[in-house]
Amino acid sequence: MGDVAVDAGAKVIGRIREIDGLRADALPIDELLASGKPAVLRGIARDWGLVKEGAPSMTAAMDYLRRFDNGQPVTYSWGAPEVKGRPFYNDDFTDLNCEVRRSALAQVLDEIAAHAGDAAPPTYYVASLLVDTRLPGLRQTNDLNLAAHNIDAPPSIWIGNRVTASCHYDALNNIAVCAVGRRRFTLFPPEQVHNLYPGPLEPTPGGQAVSVVDFDAPDFQRYPRFRDALAAGQSAVLEPGDAIFIPSLWWHHVQGLEAFNVLVNYWWSSVPAYVPTPMHALYHAMWTIRDRPEREKQAWREIFDYYVFGPGERAGEHLPPAARNTLGAVDETLARQLRAMLIAKLNR
Repeated sequence: MGDVAVDAGAKVIGRIREIDGLRADALPIDELLASGKPAVLRGIARDWGLVKEGAPSMTAAMDYLRRFDNGQPVTYSWGAPEVKGRPFYNDDFTDLNCEVRRSALAQVLDEIAAHAGDAAPPTYYVASLLVDTRLPGLRQTNDLNLAAHNIDAPPSIWIGNRVTASCHYDALNNIAVCAVGRRRFTLFPPEQVHNLYPGPLEPTPGGQAVSVVDFDAPDFQRYPRFRDALAAGQSAVLEPGDAIFIPSLWWHHVQGLEAFNVLVNYWWSSVPAYVPTPMHALYHAMWTIRDRPEREKQAWREIFDYYVFGPGERAGEHLPPAARNTLGAVDETLARQLRAMLIAKLNR
């Protein structure tokens, strides 16, 4: 697989490492997590019913999905042809360029099919639909069975036409399976946040801040550091039956390459459910720390390094266990206490 051109004169240099010959019942979860690096899992879902029965045509893939549709309305993004398959912002970043609509999944499939031959079709994107509640029974022959690895990760399905999910990160680990169509994934390590020019935290096209750089035609005068991001990027094209492991906080730009594309993904956390998302802490820190004088900010950096970003046991290791309280390891009981304390303090 060659380099992936982003525009004339700009290329993603790296390729995502690939692991071939895997079976879903021999998924190397521990190795993937320990590596902290993305990986393409070639052919791991080749035996899925959706992959095999949907392979002949778009119609066959849609008919397969219709077997499991329970008729409940679905929420999806719709964009005029001018959107060009990229749910994003308006010109001043104050609103989104797509509408949120709601209808039966069968109707969405019909409309995608009706516009499949258009040179510039409307954008249709059913995002993060829970498989078990909306397509009951689909999972029986279309699942990686992460429960066998003691991972609770209910699968979600993503259905659309040539949609681009602008570069973003997720707080959770992710395995995404390309079930119908092909998708190009372009990934960047977490430290590239400085070079990816994230947009507003709210609103967002899909729940997370996205890079405002147009990967198809990057404006290097406006976003010059994006060249550095490209040098650190990795890319791969997934075929039906392939999957990709994306570690938490890795940025990923995802392009649907066919007139009809279906992806199934699994998100899970590396910590217990009683540990909340660090996004809450990020908002709190912006509120309480970001605009303080530089000297104070640097002092708070040292405090956070000591209590948070250093070894977990360091802050309390010189104290008797009974005296450590919040300095000890967080368990479910301590998590409840910390939550109650924060709510009480914020409500004063």
